[in-house]
Amino acid sequence: MMKHIRIFTVAVILCLLHNSVISQTAVQRHGSLSIKQGKIVDQHDKIVQLRGISFSWSIWGGKKYYTPEVVDRLVDDFNVNLIRVALAVEPDGGYLQSPEEQFTLIKNVVDRALQRGIYVLIDWHDHHADRNINQAKAFFTRMAQQYPDHPQLIYEIWNEPERTTWQVVKSYAVELIHTIRKDAKNNIIVVGSPHWDQDVDSVANDRIQGFNNIAYSFHFYASDPNHQEQLRDRAQKAIGQQLPLFVTEWGVGEADGNGQFDLKKTKIWLDWMENNQLSWANWNLTDKDETTALLKPMAPLHGHWKKRHLTPAGQYIKAQLRTLNP
Repeated sequence: MMKHIRIFTVAVILCLLHNSVISQTAVQRHGSLSIKQGKIVDQHDKIVQLRGISFSWSIWGGKKYYTPEVVDRLVDDFNVNLIRVALAVEPDGGYLQSPEEQFTLIKNVVDRALQRGIYVLIDWHDHHADRNINQAKAFFTRMAQQYPDHPQLIYEIWNEPERTTWQVVKSYAVELIHTIRKDAKNNIIVVGSPHWDQDVDSVANDRIQGFNNIAYSFHFYASDPNHQEQLRDRAQKAIGQQLPLFVTEWGVGEADGNGQFDLKKTKIWLDWMENNQLSWANWNLTDKDETTALLKPMAPLHGHWKKRHLTPAGQYIKAQLRTLNP
């Protein structure tokens, strides 16, 4: 009888320990992140993969989903441990025209994500950031002062540099890193690379020196004919040189947001990210009628989405996140 009681007691304790681990938030499990030997590691020096969803541009059709309620749905239903907020900069209604409105919009989402214990990638969503460097410095200074050394924040300082050189991107990045490091001493900062965050192989030969916790963004669209083995090989070369990559944006369709959703090609890319233990944010949370949008047109604003509200991309990404994230 006593033997059975002991076995039962041990089983109860193990169950409670398991439930305790499951109930922990991502931040409680991993704490402050850093970069070591080309990988993102947590407070225990274990490699960590963040997986989540990128909000769309903070204007146009994506703006209406920048709410705390949507963050709750992404955490509770999609099981994200990361969100990416894409601060629109140059287009009408973006940060250059409406800095206070855009700052508040971003802050409300960031605050809720922090409360829910997930990580937040704050993206300066600008293809021409070098010509808006003063505004970028002002924004990131304000953000870093708002959340000094907060372990959940990750700063992405230039989304997809277009037709420019690495030297231009690097010079801009060094100035922004200096600015952010005044208040955020250890947060991961993600640096872009030329040609829509794809030239990471050339960046690996001339990476930024003198700062800790610097990663480099890598973007792809899984079904795009131009984003297949050759592009993976370039990224793999950079990984082989221990360049820390962060897939801050990828989509199931093609580079223009539309095109085919090829399940086979998408699985190859997803497996590649898993094999290389890369963190990622899927593009994008909007109800626009396009391949990479996760929501169908007129999907509810409050986030209580049923299967009928999700596009094929939305259903696929939700299933992957619920499977892959602890």
